Amino acid sequence: MDESRIDIDLFKKLDMRVGKIVSAESLEKSKKLIKLSVSFGSETRTILSGIRSDYSPEELVGKKVIVAYNLKPARIMGVESNGMVLAASDGERISLLSVDRDVPEGSRVS
Repeated sequence: MDESRIDIDLFKKLDMRVGKIVSAESLEKSKKLIKLSVSFGSETRTILSGIRSDYSPEELVGKKVIVAYNLKPARIMGVESNGMVLAASDGERISLLSVDRDVPEGSRVS
C-alpha cells in the first residue's frame, strides 16, 4: 500500500470552504505574495497567497475560491495569514481552485 495515502478520518479534519475575495493588494516587500481579504459570510479573513506571478490584485476581486479554512495562522512578512487559497500548478502557471456554480460564501467543500 502507498504510505503517502491518508485515511478518510484524517481527510475529514480538513475544513475547506468557499470564500469570496473582497479585496486584494500586492505585498510590497514580496515579488510573489498578494494580500487577500476573503469573505466567508460570517467573517472576513486576511490570507496571503503566492500567486502574484499569474494574477493581478484587480482581477482577483469578486472571485469565489476554495480555502483551507482551519489551518493555524501563520505570520509571513509581518502579516498574519488565516487560511490558504488552493491552487493547481503545472510548474509554469498557477490556477486558482473555484466552484463552477454560485454557492454562498462560507459553504463547506466535501
